[in-house]
Amino acid sequence: MSTNRGPISQFIEKNYLHFNAAALVDAAKGYEKHLLEGGKMMITLAGAMSTAELGISLAEMIRQGKVDIISCTGANLEEDIMNLVAHKSYKRVPNYRDLSPQDEWDLLEKGYNRVTDTCIPEEEAFRRIQKHIVKQWKDAEAQGERFLPHEFMYKLLLSKDMEQYYEIDPKNSWMLAAAERNLPIICPGWEDSTMGNIFASYCIKNELSPSTMKSGIEYMMYLTDWYRANSAGKGVGFFQIGGGIAGDFPICVVPMMYQDLEWHDVPFWSYFCQISDSTTSYGSYSGAVPNEKITWGKLDIDTPKFIVESDATIVAPLIFAWILKQ
Repeated sequence: MSTNRGPISQFIEKNYLHFNAAALVDAAKGYEKHLLEGGKMMITLAGAMSTAELGISLAEMIRQGKVDIISCTGANLEEDIMNLVAHKSYKRVPNYRDLSPQDEWDLLEKGYNRVTDTCIPEEEAFRRIQKHIVKQWKDAEAQGERFLPHEFMYKLLLSKDMEQYYEIDPKNSWMLAAAERNLPIICPGWEDSTMGNIFASYCIKNELSPSTMKSGIEYMMYLTDWYRANSAGKGVGFFQIGGGIAGDFPICVVPMMYQDLEWHDVPFWSYFCQISDSTTSYGSYSGAVPNEKITWGKLDIDTPKFIVESDATIVAPLIFAWILKQ
């Protein structure tokens, strides 16, 4: 039993001995080994991980330098900030499986948007951010500037305009921790988010130009530059929570560089872990086993590969606790 670890890690080491529990330990130790050997790590966030308050553990991972770059959906980008500024107005619905269509309509009428058992308040979350982020967009356009979606969010957070609304301990916001470190973020498909919809509405009203927001292609260019600058030595690992566009978009930077750009000195991702409950036979990216990625030129034969087939809201905080020696 390790004596230099906290109670959570000691509990994991003692009890997580077989099956998915053992896979969790293997993945956590692999992540730790990768960092100790000088490697860097990307974490990808699909699903509703921000609304699940992964920030409680992920923010500390960021502060301690255990993650070097994040890829996430537009929803995860904004919902961490929503939780930061509107948490007290959230509503939990433990019996969400029993809700009737009328119950769901009643939630809508009361200004709630439901994510499984958690209802996000329209006015306190969405509109509170809108009021301030639109100013960032319009100011940039007036100055002839363009930024990536996460860069606008960083500007918003670092402006301190949102501090007046904080309703959780700010140390539990992963976006705030990332902004303070200027952590690189990739946010593919940002348009598929509430802020993306709001931005589109201003473009339709001719109050903003679509070009003020940098595109997904520019995110791939940004990631290409970052990967080239950071993949020497031990290389970059890939810790995938869920799957979807947050995972598939960034992992493709490697085959894009050596197949499409024909750069032949591009190292493969040097560690891979996926936490997913998707079934392989359905043909989804989320359910694809790591070895399938070898055929796409994303992983090498010898890349350490781990699968934890479980709920990421349970597994990810435990893996982070291990890495943080909690």
